[in-house]
Order: sequence, then C-alpha cells, then structure tokens
Amino acid sequence: MGEVHAFDVLGDPVRRRILELLATGERPSGEIGAVIRREFGISQPAVSQHLRVLREAGFASVRAQGTRRLYAVDATPLREVDQWLDRFRGLWGQRLDALGTELARGRRERARQGWEPGSRPGAQQGENGQNTQ
Repeated sequence: MGEVHAFDVLGDPVRRRILELLATGERPSGEIGAVIRREFGISQPAVSQHLRVLREAGFASVRAQGTRRLYAVDATPLREVDQWLDRFRGLWGQRLDALGTELARGRRERARQGWEPGSRPGAQQGENGQNTQ
C-alpha cells in the first residue's frame, strides 16, 4: 500500500475512531456500529462502508463467529505509516528538546528570583504572606 492511500484512509475521523476502538482488541460489528452512530450520528450502512474501506485497505480484518462479525486491527499498514513518519521524527524531536531547554531556563530564572507558584512576580507580600499588590 502506498503512503498516500494509507493517509487517505486515515484522514477520515470516523475511520480513525473505528481503529481507536479496535486498538483495545477485537470487537463485534454491532458494537462498533453503535458507538460510531452515537458519536457521529451516521447510519448503519455508512458505518458498514467505513468498515469495508478499512478491510479493503488492509487496516482491519474480520472473522465470523456464529452470526457475529468480529473486527480487529491489522497493524501492517500502520507500520508502513510509522516507517514513513520516521523520517520526520527528528524534526519534532529537535523542537521538543529546544522546548525542554527553554522550560528549564524559565524554572531556573523563577527560582533565582524567588518566584513561587501562585504568586505574581513583583508582588509585595504582607506579614501574613498574602500579596499586597
């Protein structure tokens, strides 16, 4: 499966929610349908269409158990998406490192100035410890 097709499938919020439901384990189609209809206000045939797209794209598998159809996540296309995203992880990792540095710098500066959570920088405190400004 190409990356564009995977992102087309994952671009729909209903399909993403179905995958979130399946991430906790196999679920019957009726249970999936009930949750999706309640959360998105769409019809059962529309839910079935989303399940079909997920099956055909390889994101979900289905098996029969008596009269029930049980759906499960197939992680193969998700691993392909993860591999594609891997080339970008360094970009946000660098930004998160920079954010961590700035947060630490701010904490050190507040500690140096004697600022405590709940107080206002520059506020005077009276005898009872309350801010007077």
